[in-house]
Amino acid sequence: MSEKAIQRLKNKFILTASVSFFVVMTFIAGCIYVFNVLMTRSQIKDNIMYIVENDGVLPIQYDSIESGDMKDNNQTIKNKNDFITQLEKLFGVESGYISDEFYYSTRYFAVTFDESGSVEKVITSHTAAVEPSQAVTYANTVMKRWFKFGSYDDYYYMVSDREAGGNIVVVLDCSTQVSINRRLVLLACILIGLGMVISTFVIRTWAGRIIEPEIKNAELQKSFITNASHELKTPLAVIRANTEMLEMMGTDNEWTKSTMRQVDRLTGLIQNLVLVTRASEKDSKEERVYTDFTAIVKDTAKTFEAVAAADGKTMDSSIAEGVGMLAHEGDIRQIATLLIDNAIKYCDDGGKVTIGLGTDKKKKNIYLRVSNSYESGEGKDYHRFFDRFYRGDEAHNIDKEGYGVGLSIAQGLMERYHGDIKVSWRDGIITFTCKF
Repeated sequence: MSEKAIQRLKNKFILTASVSFFVVMTFIAGCIYVFNVLMTRSQIKDNIMYIVENDGVLPIQYDSIESGDMKDNNQTIKNKNDFITQLEKLFGVESGYISDEFYYSTRYFAVTFDESGSVEKVITSHTAAVEPSQAVTYANTVMKRWFKFGSYDDYYYMVSDREAGGNIVVVLDCSTQVSINRRLVLLACILIGLGMVISTFVIRTWAGRIIEPEIKNAELQKSFITNASHELKTPLAVIRANTEMLEMMGTDNEWTKSTMRQVDRLTGLIQNLVLVTRASEKDSKEERVYTDFTAIVKDTAKTFEAVAAADGKTMDSSIAEGVGMLAHEGDIRQIATLLIDNAIKYCDDGGKVTIGLGTDKKKKNIYLRVSNSYESGEGKDYHRFFDRFYRGDEAHNIDKEGYGVGLSIAQGLMERYHGDIKVSWRDGIITFTCKF
């Protein structure tokens, strides 16, 4: 796994953990808010029902006016929702309990209507903010609503039938409860925001420690490939020299030729492994110079014209002039070489290879496209084409030389320039597109 792949894995871990934390925090805050709203609405409904049951007038009784002793007038509301009741018990909230203090602390107004719909009585003795005319206007407005119980600005209302006939509208001032709910929402948002900042910092710290062994393993893997490649060169050189000596001594036969072919193959494999390792390493951006993509791609395509012709394939190119950017010339030449060589190698017999180079409309990106005929490409797992040592179709590729690492090298080189390489297939044509 390259350092860039490890960094992408780290970023995915941070993003996943942060999103999970946000979802959990939002869910908890949402549940708290919803439960609070349900209990608040239940208490408000209890209070309004008590006023409705008393036809808009709150009763208060005394044992003795002279002594001023208050008679126990506490009442409970019946027919409460069982879920709300259990929820209130869970949180230790007394519900449905009407005390005499309710008479002094409640702000409301009520309007009663007779059977003909005319206003019979307007009660505004428990509020100073609403005039009788305003109370009638409010009452007529909520009477037209579909729901008989609900909210209207900072007020909650209830429309009910009277025992004596007609209707009664009670509007309770709940600005205090509404304000508390709003502050609760604001506080929840602030806590979620602070929690996200703190959790992101903690997650990033722990993510760095978690992937640190992977980074060390990647470094060890690179070191192993480099050292192993160096160590393997010596025995291969000895085998080559001994085999060449045997051929010079007159023992040139199919066995010595087979040995030389395997030595060449192993030598090429070692070189490609080193290239894969180097492609995944970071390069020095300060050493980049303006590189003429046009000249490099033209020159690379020209060197492969003879190879394509010898293989019975044709080449066509559409290369824009003046295309270039800051880069390492060797990287661009190697990418072009890998893609064109791959296209010729796996092009159908008598097929065509097309090379294209250009920029987008805003000239912010450079595109290098290499296509070739590939009739049997339908249904292939193109995501695996960039895996090391992957050979998509063994039957199709059995006579093809290669190690299955060329596209992996090209992908590693593209990552240096924060670009990408993609493969697509359509109507018998496979296309590799590099975007710088």
